[in-house]
Order: sequence, then structure tokens, then C-alpha cells
Amino acid sequence: MKEDFRNIDLTACNSFGISVRADRMVTFDSREALCELLADGEILSGKWGVLSGGNNILFTEDFHGTLLHPVGRQIEMLSSDDSRVRVRVQAGLEWDDLVAWAVERDLWGLENLSLIPGYVGAAPVQNIGAYGAEVKDTIEAVELLDTDSLAPITLAAAHCGFGYRESVFKGVLKGRVVITAVLFSLSRVPHPSLGYGDLLKETEALGGPALKNIREAVIAIRRRKLPDPKETGNAGSFFKNPVVERSVAEKLKEKYPDMPLYPAQDEAHRKLPAGWLIDRAGWKGRMRATVGVHAAQALVLVNRGGATGTEVLELASDIRRDVERQFGVTIEMEVNLW
Repeated sequence: MKEDFRNIDLTACNSFGISVRADRMVTFDSREALCELLADGEILSGKWGVLSGGNNILFTEDFHGTLLHPVGRQIEMLSSDDSRVRVRVQAGLEWDDLVAWAVERDLWGLENLSLIPGYVGAAPVQNIGAYGAEVKDTIEAVELLDTDSLAPITLAAAHCGFGYRESVFKGVLKGRVVITAVLFSLSRVPHPSLGYGDLLKETEALGGPALKNIREAVIAIRRRKLPDPKETGNAGSFFKNPVVERSVAEKLKEKYPDMPLYPAQDEAHRKLPAGWLIDRAGWKGRMRATVGVHAAQALVLVNRGGATGTEVLELASDIRRDVERQFGVTIEMEVNLW
């Protein structure tokens, strides 16, 4: 299935609700359909990009080029044994639909990532994560189309360069490939991960660490802390949690004993909570005419109505400046600027 839209309004296609337009947007539901779209070279000869759910981007201007939009939503079970199930999921499926599908079948690995907005194809790009889990821990491989050769590629997870909110798809492969499907390996064996934030307490209140209870707990916490983009424009967490040297973290902890610290990927570093830093810098709940910082979660910047991407970016810059001034720590944006 392919559809072709010209001079399309993207207000409803990005969760921030920024009013911009694109010269063209085309949809594809398979790698074969995408290959047909790109075969004549017209799209690739100009500016192009992939727009999935529009949940982790900030448009700062109209898009003068062609957007490729995945719409394939098939989940295919590839193999199954007593311990694991391998599934192939097309890029256009809503992420939380996949999580719900897995939980309904008692398959472990995705439950902590419940209610994260966006499409499956975008998950490996950002290496989405929440409540101590990252999607890289369940990805087996990513199916791609190489836009130079139009050849299909299956890239094993070990070669995806996964890091904290990072991957090769944001680096060396950016603008060179299009993700068409993701292969996951999910567990039949329970392995609850409840050590992050209030998740253990919330799960116990629901009856203990059953798979459905964990999913319900994550959803409840997220709904309390995060605004619904259908009601208030936002892109979820706007900033990454900064990773700093352990000595830096310990000095800050001495000065601010109530500041939480989290493990990083090695013992020489620690992860600081960006939301706590922003809150302590005095930004939580602060509003401007069209933009602001969410009152329940300082990581979330909101469109109060009619905001431009530039106005959101100016707010983010002011927040980053104040955090660095007070704590000597630079916080990076998690959203992608377009």
C-alpha cells in the first residue's frame, strides 16, 4: 500500500503539535513497496527523511522535501521454544500495541517500556528506555533498506551501536538507511525488573510482580507524570539524563544529599536525573506565553497552544544554561530537531 500526499499539514503528525507543512509525504507498508518508491531516484535526489509517529521530534520549520512514512503493522512469530519467542514486527506498528501483544501472551522483556509513544521502527533509533529497561535488551536484529543500493540489509543488534539513547541510526547510518522491521527475542521465563523509581511499590499495590501488573504499574506512573500529547503538545522526555564521571557525581551528592544517583554503563560513571536538576534549577511548572515546563515532570516541555519550534527550542536553551550554571553539568536534548 502506497499513498502520496503533497503540501501536507504536519500539525497532527507530530506530538508537539507544531504547525508546519511538508512538500510531500509518501507511505509504505513493506520493504518491497519502499524499494519501488525509491527506485526512480526522484525522492532520494532531494531532501528526505523518515517520519514515524512524530513523537520524538521538534519541527523548527517547514520540511522542503519528501517524508517517508511507514504504515506496515504486521507481527510475525518466527520461532518458539520453552524459553524464548522470536518475532518480526513491521516498522509502522504503534510501539505500545507491541507491548500489549507481548504481555497478553506472557512474553517478558517489553513490559517496562509500556505506553512509550511512537512506532516500532523508531524504537531502535533512539534505543528507547524507561524504568531501568532499554529496547536493545530485546532486539535481535533490525531490517533495513540501503538507500544507496536499494539492497535489503539485516543488521544484528551487536552491530547497531546501542548506547544510552544512541544507535548507529542516529550516527553513521543516519540518512543512509530506512528501517522497515525489527526482530525481537522475548522470554517465556519471568524476569521482573522493578528497581527503578516507584515501580516496585506500584507493582506490589497491584498484587505483585506479575507481567500484567508491571505493565499496569508503568502505565499508571506514566499517566500521572506525563501529559497526553492528544491534549497537550509534547515530545515526552525532552532531555537525556546526563552521564558524568563518578567523582563529579559524588561531589554533587555531597552538596545535594537528596539528589538521586543511578548506575551508568560502567563503574567510572554515574547517571544524574535531568528532571531533578531542572526542578532544582527552578524550572518545573514555569510557563511562558505559548510554551512551558510540565508541572508534574520537569523533563517534559509543553506546547500551551500555538507554539513554534523555535519558541520551544529557546525555552530548552534557557533551561540548559541555568542547569549548567548551577550544577556545572550539561544536559543534552533527547528530541531530534527538524
